[in-house]
Amino acid sequence: MASLAVDDGPALAGISTAEAARRREARIALLLSAPALFLLLSFVILPTAAVIFLGFTDFELGYGSFNFVGFENYADLLNDRTFKRSLWNTTVYAAIVAPVSMALGLGIALLIESEGFGKGLFRTAYFLPVASLLVAMATVWQYLFHPTIGPINAALSMIGINGPNWLGASSTVMTSLSIIGIWQATGFNMVLFLAGLSAIPRDLYQAAEVDGARSALSRFRLVTWPMLGPTTLFVTTISIINAVKVFETVKTLTEGGPNKASEVLLFTIYQEGFVYLKVGYASAMTVIFLAILVSLMVLQYRVMDRKVHYT
Repeated sequence: MASLAVDDGPALAGISTAEAARRREARIALLLSAPALFLLLSFVILPTAAVIFLGFTDFELGYGSFNFVGFENYADLLNDRTFKRSLWNTTVYAAIVAPVSMALGLGIALLIESEGFGKGLFRTAYFLPVASLLVAMATVWQYLFHPTIGPINAALSMIGINGPNWLGASSTVMTSLSIIGIWQATGFNMVLFLAGLSAIPRDLYQAAEVDGARSALSRFRLVTWPMLGPTTLFVTTISIINAVKVFETVKTLTEGGPNKASEVLLFTIYQEGFVYLKVGYASAMTVIFLAILVSLMVLQYRVMDRKVHYT
């Protein structure tokens, strides 16, 4: 018995030493992550909690007190025609901009990847809209869409078509804003798809060609598209988020007009919170906006991720 106790001593000492090392590593990891955790708590978690709390109050800027109103703000939103219109406009905008910018980004990426000369030049040229300030480009877009002196309507008149008032008519204003959104998002999607294309092993194309995939369409269908599954999932998520967050173009070019035809959700939240100073009501809108966005992202991620794994 004494010999057994003596033999267990080094083992127990080794276990305690390993446990002490793990605890020391855990403390070091906590110290290293503390700045990021502090920033996450200060700029994400606490502001989100504050918005959720204010959504249940009637708080207005300039007043020293506020009352807890429960779900009254959310009940008012159900009958708010401006909120419903902005939600619909945001949906239409995202449904146009996200898929079209993804398709164009993928097409341009495939063309650049297949081109042996001037890849850097083309990448830079197509990425410039992402790097440029949209507010600074507003003057250019106002000129392009001008009903009388704009080059778009001038080109249409040359083929006998009377161009519309792009930014001043309810029937065309969302189309105009969508064109600007596509122009801005395509370059970013192109860069993401280029990164995905560069990660595909070249051996797969050679193997597909040996197996009978002679045409570029066959190689794209059998190799490129399945291998771009994770990249497509990420690009889809980013495109939808960026499209739903549209604000600068509306604020700069249309102010939600004409007759609220271009009013989107973030612009409505801005109006309620910073123009009409109804912070509680705007917070309720923000909570619904975040809930819809998170629900769409979870649904889209599950559907796309299932397709990726299936492929």
